[in-house]
Amino acid sequence: MRALRALLGAVALALVVGSPLLANAGTAEDAMITTKVKTKLTKDRAKNLVSVNVDTTDGVVHLKGTVPTEQAKTEAERLAKDTDGVVSVTNDLKVAPPKQ
Repeated sequence: MRALRALLGAVALALVVGSPLLANAGTAEDAMITTKVKTKLTKDRAKNLVSVNVDTTDGVVHLKGTVPTEQAKTEAERLAKDTDGVVSVTNDLKVAPPKQ
């Protein structure tokens, strides 16, 4: 019985001590997703997706900023959705054609 209590105590301690590390693992994963999405968006400068702001929380990608066309908005969302680790995408991009 003592051995079982000791084991359960050790497991509980490991969970408490390890929980900040587990929390940081999600943050690191989100940072990696953000980097992958930004890389995809800036790979082809002709698509004018360089100025898109990308944030990721718990695998949910949030796109913000302004793009020149509805097609660019759709393409940004598609690229984000096609990125490993992305759970969903919130597309708050605004369409504003460039000033002449």
